[in-house]
Amino acid sequence: MIYVALLRGVNVGGSNKIDMKTLKTAFESSGMKSVKTYINSGNIVFVNEERTRSELPAILEEAIETEFGLRIRVLVRGLEEMEAIAAVLPDHWSNGEEMKSDVFFLWDEVDETSVPGLLPLTPGIGTLLTAPRAVLYAVSRADAGRSGMNKLVGSKLYAQMTVRNVNTTRKILHMMKELAAGRSGEA
Repeated sequence: MIYVALLRGVNVGGSNKIDMKTLKTAFESSGMKSVKTYINSGNIVFVNEERTRSELPAILEEAIETEFGLRIRVLVRGLEEMEAIAAVLPDHWSNGEEMKSDVFFLWDEVDETSVPGLLPLTPGIGTLLTAPRAVLYAVSRADAGRSGMNKLVGSKLYAQMTVRNVNTTRKILHMMKELAAGRSGEA
């Protein structure tokens, strides 16, 4: 199976520093194959045929604690799960000068149906969509400060998610699909 591990809160503001090359080695030592990292914020695409998705976070969290001495939460999603999120993501959403668009990946214990009502959004500003195990939000850069999303940071709900912008989310999915295509060529 092809997976992505999304690490929460690494290399942010000088905290929880993790070198991606060392992280790749730690994943490989834990039995993950075809490991590739993307940017410094803790996005790791890999293959594992021996473990279920639900078993992987504990294994990877232990590897990170052993290698770096840090207790970092790891969220794991499979290729099909990422494709389901991408199916909801509008093609015109971007993260750039005009628009801020993010995917809030939810931990499994979160009741995803309750999340939209818990977000501190200002009515009428931005667009909120739900996907399996995720919430997607886009707002114009001009309205971002008035959206209410800045109130999310530090909340109990915020601790139950990890956020990636849509550009990063699309790149991760692309990497996963490339890995899948390469593996199908091996058969």
